[in-house]
Amino acid sequence: MNSQGCFITVEGGEGAGKTTNMTFIKQCLDNWEVPYIHTREPGGTELAEQIRELLLNKRDEKVAPTAELLLVFAARAQHLAEVIIPALQQGKVVLCDRFTDATYAYQGGGRQLDVSLIQDLEQRVQGTLRPDLTLLLDVSIETGMARAGQRGELDRFEQENIAFFNRVREAYLARAAEYPQQFAIIDAGKSLNEVQKQIKSVLAKRLNISNE
Repeated sequence: MNSQGCFITVEGGEGAGKTTNMTFIKQCLDNWEVPYIHTREPGGTELAEQIRELLLNKRDEKVAPTAELLLVFAARAQHLAEVIIPALQQGKVVLCDRFTDATYAYQGGGRQLDVSLIQDLEQRVQGTLRPDLTLLLDVSIETGMARAGQRGELDRFEQENIAFFNRVREAYLARAAEYPQQFAIIDAGKSLNEVQKQIKSVLAKRLNISNE
């Protein structure tokens, strides 16, 4: 636990089903009468949402990977100060769509930035704060991209090549192997019912709730 609350993050590559399953997680927390807030990264505050637009919007100018990384952490610093830390201090569950593990996956794995740079920024922006539980929705690149392609126009990240997304997935799985106490890998390639059974079981166990 962080302070009195519980910090839960949901991670995964493109088309892993985060949006659908985030709705399911919120339904579980509502049914269990667990006080929580739902937020996302990049974003979560007015300033951080503006930075999100800068990051996701397609542009002719090539964005330098280090500039991208610094923007991500600028948004995160604001998000932590304004939303995440106050909610945890109030004893709430913070349910966040992506957090720093996404930075290791996308900027570290995908962009191939030096991991030590990410670690340094993580320490400076977050201190010792880390998620209590990370649900990693893992799906094959082929399945994920096919799903993402059905959503309409792709953002700047979604337009990357297959090699980029392979590196993202490998980085996520490496993080999960390195931090097994934090991560629960959810096989998001299964049917939605099977995926949500996995999620509900992990959540109930982490929150000490009977999973009936």
